[in-house]
Amino acid sequence: MHLCYGQPQAGRVALPVTMRMRQSITQFEVAFEQETTLERRRREQLRRRAANRSRERRITRDEQHGKVRFSVLAVCLTVTVIVVIVAMFEALSFLMA
Repeated sequence: MHLCYGQPQAGRVALPVTMRMRQSITQFEVAFEQETTLERRRREQLRRRAANRSRERRITRDEQHGKVRFSVLAVCLTVTVIVVIVAMFEALSFLMA
């Protein structure tokens, strides 16, 4: 004696209870595997996005620091040139006098 759910519909055969349970467990396992795979992909994608954002912030910060360093270098060179020119003219005027 097989326990069946309802009457067989046209073109379908009524499945025994144990067969239906196995089928639903298999469906559940497949769905769980798919969800696990999706979640793993989602986590990896989030990890990659976070790494890319971090890399972009580091590059931007380094560029800004580079601009500041270059500005300081340019100012130092300009001040050095001005000091050397003033010292040369002072020395020249001292020698000429």
